[in-house]
Amino acid sequence: MVMTDAVVTETTKVDVISLTPAAADAVRDLFAKRELEGYALRVFVQGGGCSGFQYGMALENNFREQDTVVDSHGVDVVVDEVSIQYIQGATVDYVEDVMGSGFKVENPNAVSGCGCGSSFRTEGSQGSAGGGCSSC
Repeated sequence: MVMTDAVVTETTKVDVISLTPAAADAVRDLFAKRELEGYALRVFVQGGGCSGFQYGMALENNFREQDTVVDSHGVDVVVDEVSIQYIQGATVDYVEDVMGSGFKVENPNAVSGCGCGSSFRTEGSQGSAGGGCSSC
């Protein structure tokens, strides 16, 4: 298991992935409500959605040696070796508004996304160029 908080490039330190304080609080609340100890928030990317890729999250305690584990505001965040290339530097937030509440990913690698924010496209990836979504 790779334990790191950042990836160091030539002159810049880039967080692998981070949670906002609101997101960290929401994850801790989920752990407490479900009485989960030794768990982390796994953030991953999978193919799908109208823009090509979509985000996924899970509470889990099954880590692989290839996973990157980051502590963010006291919550362990786990990213697999494939997903990390698509979400390097992303921030996960927890938002509450009139439309509901949930986790939102701010991804600096996304060049376009679905209108509802559930899918995205990166530079050079296949997907809908407009980022529109007829199924939001």
